[in-house]
Amino acid sequence: MTDILFTNVRILDGTGQNPYSGSVLVQGNRIRQVGRSTAPIGSGNATVIDGAGATLMPGMCEAHTHFSWNDAATLSAIQTMPLEEHVLWCAKVAKRYLEAGFTSCVGAACAKPRLDVVIRNAINAGQIPGPRYLAASQEITVLGALGDETLPHLPFPEFSFGVNISGADEMRKAVRLFLKYGVDSIKVNLSGDNFTPQSPAETTWMLDEEVAAAMREVKMRGKRGIAHARSSESVKQALRHGIDLIYHASFVDNEALDMLEAAKDRVFVAPGIAILYAMLHEAEPFGITNAMAVEMGYQTEWDAALESLSKMHKRGIRVLPGGDYGFAFTPHCQNARDLEFFVKYLGFTPMEAIRSTTLYGGQIMMKPDELGVVKDGYLADLLLVDGDPLANLAILRDPKRLLAVMKDGVFVKAPDIASQRAWGRAA
Repeated sequence: MTDILFTNVRILDGTGQNPYSGSVLVQGNRIRQVGRSTAPIGSGNATVIDGAGATLMPGMCEAHTHFSWNDAATLSAIQTMPLEEHVLWCAKVAKRYLEAGFTSCVGAACAKPRLDVVIRNAINAGQIPGPRYLAASQEITVLGALGDETLPHLPFPEFSFGVNISGADEMRKAVRLFLKYGVDSIKVNLSGDNFTPQSPAETTWMLDEEVAAAMREVKMRGKRGIAHARSSESVKQALRHGIDLIYHASFVDNEALDMLEAAKDRVFVAPGIAILYAMLHEAEPFGITNAMAVEMGYQTEWDAALESLSKMHKRGIRVLPGGDYGFAFTPHCQNARDLEFFVKYLGFTPMEAIRSTTLYGGQIMMKPDELGVVKDGYLADLLLVDGDPLANLAILRDPKRLLAVMKDGVFVKAPDIASQRAWGRAA
């Protein structure tokens, strides 16, 4: 590895403190030194990258990743992609996420049993490019609930979209199988979802004994429990059983809010409000008009989610961007739009939105002392951005404004040295 010195950059360090002018020295895969403009760092033998005032910030984290969602409009269409093509699809998407500035991703369920594990292992072995990745199981569900998409006409009908269980013993067997495969997280679908009319979002489907059986196996092996939980009761169920990462949490009553606040040093919430917005306003080309989405319950959920999540943010609960990108109406690699939604609809400041995908990103990746901050000794996952994300968060989803992407001290997208003089223009 070549030492890299970023000079003349505006450092947005991810902690929430105001940006400052300075320089950053990368040696190997770590940040060796961060200096302010009043105390510049000597270049030594390092390759010097003159940022010309561009913003240097930590890589972003997507907290609710579905590499295997294949831009389809239905759950069954995702599942019908043949296994071999599905592996190639996931590898391609992982590369795209990394190039889009997401240097870390938390898997939130895969469409076939070992897809997440295979992709994570291939990334870690250097076989394919991709973000740091925590691999998830398939969604574990019950008959009639979200994820009950068994497709018997497939060559391998056991590859249903979700894994159906009934009772604690079947749950235990399913969890042990995924743990055998080597997942980092076990995903359980506690609530329904308006995407499946037979099990709407405000319903709760799993028995306490089923969830308890899952979490006993998960905790015994030092892994993480994650949950699809839109209903208030499912959020409380997740908290009662020690689940660390809650997806959606659209409907929460005061009791659920109190429980979340009491567990805020342990728990993360990744709501995925972009799909609610998309279903209401952007799904008509795919056969879902606004009137249909309202009838399905999406307006009710949107209104409830904005209220619930705004309250969580005010109480200091860690709310992170991410969720359900990879459908036709929520295409992959527009994920940074969540940051804009957090500001527009949830009461975040732009700085708080940045912190949610950087500082909190390092925490949710279980590397709080190594990731998510531009700081001496931290892993060198960095973005060089043309402009000021605090003035215009939308530039984080514009590939042309990502001048460089670095993961583990290596450029995924190298800066164009010839274009340095143009960098740093106003957002």
